[in-house]
Amino acid sequence: MTAMEEYNNGSEGSFNSEEADAIVKECIEGVVGADDYSQNLVNKWTAGIVERSLTQLVKQGKAYKYIVTCAVMQKTGAGLHTANSCYWDTALDGSCTVRWENRTMYCVVSVFAVAVA
Repeated sequence: MTAMEEYNNGSEGSFNSEEADAIVKECIEGVVGADDYSQNLVNKWTAGIVERSLTQLVKQGKAYKYIVTCAVMQKTGAGLHTANSCYWDTALDGSCTVRWENRTMYCVVSVFAVAVA
């Protein structure tokens, strides 16, 4: 196993994107569940998703500062493209992006974890 493979598999001291991915999916399901898209609820959903995700990530007790973003979009056939770029210590810091959907909406959540020195 190369050093990069070891890093990507969540070696000690590095950001575990698979773990963060699972936490975020659980938070989305807990906030949105099986609800249909509602413009009146989008602000509540996005705030709830980022707050729950952040709370669960911090509860892990790892030495990271977290940034969580969330976008919810109604399924209408329109395109949605997102991108991010980070300049940081790739040995310790990390990110993951979760794409979740149900029959009426898409939800895209990005988590950025910056190690605290």
